[in-house]
Amino acid sequence: MIKEFKEFISRGNVIDLAVGVIVGGAFGKIVSSLVNDVLMPLIGICLGGLDFGGLTLKIGSASINYGMFIQNIVDFLIIAFCIFVFIKLINKIARHEDKKEKEEENKKSEEVILLEEIRDLLKKEKDR
Repeated sequence: MIKEFKEFISRGNVIDLAVGVIVGGAFGKIVSSLVNDVLMPLIGICLGGLDFGGLTLKIGSASINYGMFIQNIVDFLIIAFCIFVFIKLINKIARHEDKKEKEEENKKSEEVILLEEIRDLLKKEKDR
């Protein structure tokens, strides 16, 4: 069991996953700050000075903070859009690299071209 765990940890996937989680968490904080500190105040000004963070609905002794819910929706949409753009960029780069590899595979070497020319010349000589 310990040996399997060591193999699991030593694989690059675990390290890549850990780095992704850490970077994703930091990116989430940046986007949350963008939404809370920049976008929502601007949207609030456009809507007549409305503070989304303070929007609440009181039902008896319960307080429903629907303003924070709106901020979290905007936060999610921005993160989802950024991930979408990032994945599109990665896929575009991967397709470009695949295309280059296929072109290199299909490209004939000078030796092959020379041998084909010799073959064609020999066929012509034989047909005469």
